[in-house]
Amino acid sequence: MAKPSPAHKLFSYGTLQLPEVQRATFGRLIPGQADAIVGYRSEMLTITEPMVIERSGTDQHPVLVPGAETDTVEGTTFLIDDAELAAADEYEVDDYTRIEVPLRSGGSGWVYVLADGAH
Repeated sequence: MAKPSPAHKLFSYGTLQLPEVQRATFGRLIPGQADAIVGYRSEMLTITEPMVIERSGTDQHPVLVPGAETDTVEGTTFLIDDAELAAADEYEVDDYTRIEVPLRSGGSGWVYVLADGAH
């Protein structure tokens, strides 16, 4: 059976860019392109989920919070399929929620930001 074609853009500014996290989460390395989103800034969040700490090697993870119109967060945009998006959702802890944002490269993509009530 052929692998489904990528249907989603996923912007990562943190641990999903790490090869070891990609292998553990998606079962492969995902090619991506340098990109950014505007209007957000990055802060650090302490993660307590053992699986995420094991995969990433740290309990300190960046998290996006709304910022000024001039704030920019650099990262990588990946093209992934439905199953990979579900795997990314499973990897991200409850402190994060997935939203769609405009990408500097054009169009929009999914990104994980600080969930309401987290922090």
